[in-house]
This record gives sequence, structure tokens and C-alpha cells, in this order.
Amino acid sequence: MSNSITQDIQYKQTVVEYSYRHGVTKAAVKFRMYRKTIYRWREKYDGTAKSLKDKSRRPHSHPKQHTEAEIKMIKDYKAKNKETGLVVLWVKLERNGYTRSITSLYRVMCRLGIYNKTPSKKKKYEPKPYQQMTYPGERIQVDVKYVPLDCLTEEIKEMEGRYYQYTAIDEYTRKRVLWASKEHNTYASTEFLKVIIKKFPFKIECIQTDNGFEFTNRLNAQATNKQTKFEKALAEMNIRHKLIKPKTPRHNGKVERSHRKDQERFYYKRKFKSFEEFERKLGYWEKEYNNFPMKPLGWKSPNEQLKEYKLKKSA
Repeated sequence: MSNSITQDIQYKQTVVEYSYRHGVTKAAVKFRMYRKTIYRWREKYDGTAKSLKDKSRRPHSHPKQHTEAEIKMIKDYKAKNKETGLVVLWVKLERNGYTRSITSLYRVMCRLGIYNKTPSKKKKYEPKPYQQMTYPGERIQVDVKYVPLDCLTEEIKEMEGRYYQYTAIDEYTRKRVLWASKEHNTYASTEFLKVIIKKFPFKIECIQTDNGFEFTNRLNAQATNKQTKFEKALAEMNIRHKLIKPKTPRHNGKVERSHRKDQERFYYKRKFKSFEEFERKLGYWEKEYNNFPMKPLGWKSPNEQLKEYKLKKSA
């Protein structure tokens, strides 16, 4: 490659020097070239072959490239939040004046060497086509999460045992309702159902759960045909109860994934000194989650998705 470039430069030099001796027109005829090309080479020529080397056409700067101030802000935020993922970092930066897209942030972080996500070598699971909801309340996924023991003081673990997080997520808007509980049974699930009805600003047609004893007796050999308090309450409210296939939590995937986000963003390095503190902070987290942009929603938040649906319906 280097030899061909050298020969090309030598050829240009031969043409230019010939044009100085015999004129541009004769040089154009002899070498079968446009006179304009020879004039352009003569303007570059300073007597050395090096001056005829083609220069990069890549611009020294780009009008849309990150400014030094933006790069400093990204580095500072990443240094203070080392465990923070790309989406969370983007939202934090945006709330402090950052105006670039998440794609732009990803590219500049890769270029700076501060985001090196290693692609998984595992074969990607390809699920069967899943029924997509078309309006709020069409189906709500409900599940219960154990509050990590690391988040509880020794006194709470000795005196109260465990705390639980009940979660309901609307499949269309991804809007969630969270509820703190000291119990994990059908009575607590029924109380949570009342909270769901009160807090979701739309009619609920169907609630989907796993086969846990707090929801159903489906897998209870001694009471298979006996309805739980939760199931009775659903029937009284004329809400359909859909049970997923046993041992397939992925069928309740939206609520399961939201629980992983809870673990990463809410419970990580957090300690509750009382149930009241847990209940209060869970309420703050619910508000933050429902106002957080999400990729499946086209980088809209659940509240924005719901607002957009209402505007389209009223139009």
C-alpha cells in the first residue's frame, strides 16, 4: 500500500514539473489529464514530493460533537456513579441540562473508554410472540418481591422477620403501583387489590399473577377448587384473573424485569430502620419510576405514555 502511494506522488511530481517546463496545456495533452487537475497540484506543490500527498478530508471538528463542558460533565457523573447504567446516567445528565440523545451519549462514552459493555456469548433466547396490550387496564401483572435482608437492620429481622413489596404494572403504559407489606398471604394480596383499584386512573379488566399461594389455590392439593380471598375479591369486582403456566416466570416478564430494576436502583446499598421508612421511600421510588423514560415506550415515561393515550382518545 505504501509503495503505491509513493508511486502516485512521484507521478504527480513528474506531471507538475513537466508543466513548469513546457506549460500546463502540453502537460495535459501528454499525460491525458484535465488542466484543472494540474493547476490544483501546482497550487499544492512546494518543490517536495511530500506536498503532493492527499490530505484527509475528514473535518477537524463537527458542529454536533460534544463540547469540552459536556464531556467533563459526563466524566464527573460517571466517576461519582460508577455502578450506574447507561439509561440512568442519561436521565441524570438530562435533568442537569444535557441535551444529547442516549445514542450520542453511548457513542461518546465508548470513545472515552468509560462504557465497555461486553456482549453476551450466550445464545439469545427467542420467545414466542407475546400479545401486546392496546390500552391501559387491559391487563395488569401482579407479583410480590421479598425485600432483601441486607436492607433490614438486625433488630427488624429479629422482631418482625421480613418485609414485602407488592407490585402491579400495567402492560400498556408500564405504570406501576407499589405497596409495602409486613405480610405475604391472600389477605395482604386482597388489601393490595384495593390499593391498585384506588391508584390506577383507569378501569382494570384483567389481573395476571403466578400460582403463588397468596393469589390462588391452583397448586394446593388440599384446596384446589377452593377460591382464595384474593380470587373472591376479583370476582366481586368483575375483574378477570389470569394465571400463568406453572414454573414460567417469564410469562409475567414485565413485573419480573421491573423487580430487577428495583434491586439495581432502589434496594442497592440501602438500609431501612423501620417499616415506616421503607413504606415512605418505596412511595418516593414509585413516583420516580413512573416518571422515568423507558426504551420500550420510545423513551417516554409511563406517565407520559398514559397522558399521550388520553390525548389521542380525546382527539
